[in-house]
Formats: sequence, structure tokens, C-alpha cells
Amino acid sequence: MTRSGEVGAADLVDQLGRPIAGVPPSEAPPTSSTPGGGTREVPPRSGAPALEVDHVSASYGPYRALFDVTFSVPESGVTALIGSNGAGKSTVSRVVTGLLASTTGTIRLSGKDVTGLPAYRIARSGAAHVPEGRGVFANLTVEENLKLAFRQRGGRRSVPGSLEHAYVAFPVLGERRRQRGGTLSGGEQRILSLAKVLVEPPHLLVADEISLGLAPVMIDAVYEGLRQINEAGTALLLVEQQVDRVLEIARTAVVLEHGTVAYSGPSDGALAAVEKVLSSRGERTVSVNESHQNGSAPA
Repeated sequence: MTRSGEVGAADLVDQLGRPIAGVPPSEAPPTSSTPGGGTREVPPRSGAPALEVDHVSASYGPYRALFDVTFSVPESGVTALIGSNGAGKSTVSRVVTGLLASTTGTIRLSGKDVTGLPAYRIARSGAAHVPEGRGVFANLTVEENLKLAFRQRGGRRSVPGSLEHAYVAFPVLGERRRQRGGTLSGGEQRILSLAKVLVEPPHLLVADEISLGLAPVMIDAVYEGLRQINEAGTALLLVEQQVDRVLEIARTAVVLEHGTVAYSGPSDGALAAVEKVLSSRGERTVSVNESHQNGSAPA
């Protein structure tokens, strides 16, 4: 990811699951053909959770960021990952998608151990990551961004049908199809990132701070896109500070505090867990009503 928030070529490769140059074909996992002539690995529907994070720790050099983190995302479920700034939320999203190696523990996708695999292999196993930031090519038009993604995910012949699907699901993209990605609003760029996923839904989508800095009307559009993706069978791990919005869609929740799990369970217990964390710090607790008014977790 570049400093400006644009996706570089290497980032796109990882997110779309293309083999990195120089990787022997023998290392590629088994794949199946898509209607458009491309290939992708179809993850097993084993009944196991879509994602299992089992006693995972991680570090940035000498700095330890995660400590023995354990939680799961149910098959086709929606899990909210919440906590204050610096709690380790984005680190979790990077670890489970292979962008940062764990130091201990196990990560499984639908029962398959993917611990230590590179990002492109995890993507081919059925996980997609919408990272914090915009995630588009600023100098390409909306349609060129979509064509590039669809061609890699489903083959050249899939592009026309995929474009039509994207424009029906997100009319604003059809209206902006000739506009350069870098000139879209923050919310429109987020919707563009989601449209790439919606047309061929992954088994697991990890969305990192997807509503950060967006106007309320765009947050509504983004969450509608997430609902559509989940209804298509994709499990969601939503890293968010918009606590009220994410808990409306989530069925389970995880609260992080200083890189550890302070709560993991039904989403209706998450706000009480956040208040307990604040109380343990000696800070003011936040009522449910106030949280809904502010729309974010206290930092």
C-alpha cells in the first residue's frame, strides 16, 4: 500500500490472489474454472468456522502487538472486531490475510491451516481483504479499476456481465464509470473496493475501518454493500469504530484491549465489555444511548 492510500501492483496481486512472479506452479493450490475462463480455489464448506484465530501472537520487529488472541468467525456469519485506537484491530486483519506473519498460534480458513502462507495463497484459499484506506488505482477510471479486478478474478469473458452486476448493485459507480478513481469521494472509493468483491464473493471478507471518515449517507451505502455480500454467503470480519452500525449487522463481536481479547461472544454484550474496559482504566464509561449518538468506540 502506498503512503497516499493507493494500491500498488504488488498489493493488488495479493488481494486478488494472483501468484507472485517466480512462484513455481507446483506450489499453487488446486483450483477450479470460473465461467469466465479464470481459475480460483474453492474453499471447502466443511461446517467449520469460516475463520479460526487460535492463540495468535504477532510483532512488528521488537514491538509485540498481539498476545495470545483467540476468536472465530462463524460460517456465513458477521463478526465485529472493535476496540480503541492502538488496540490491535488492524494488526489482526493483517495477520489473518497474510500481510503480517504471526509469531505463534494457528490461523484456519474453513478448517484449513493457512498459518504462515503468503497473502496470495490465503487469497486463493477464499479470503479477501479491504484494507484501511481507499484501495483503488487513482489514475484509472472507475470502469478500468473494475475491469482489471474482474479480469483477474473471473477471466476476460466475465468482464461485461460483472460490470453490469456492479452497476446494478451500486448505481453511483455506473454514473461515475468514466471518472478517475482518485477524484471520487472517500465513500465512492470504498464502494468501488466493495464492488470488486461483490461480483465474485469470497468465502471470508476482512474489512478494515471501512466507514472511517465517511459521510453518513455513504456509510449507509457501504453497509448495504456489506449486507449484500453477506447474503451471498460470505462471512465478514468487520474492523470498525462505528460501534452502533457494526453491531447492527454483526451477530458476534470481539473487543480488543492492548493486543489481547477482552471479550468474545454475542454482539449484544460488546458495549458492556467496552464499558468494562474503560472502567478498568479509570476512564468514564459510555452508555448505550451515547454510543449510538456518537457512532464510534471511545479511544
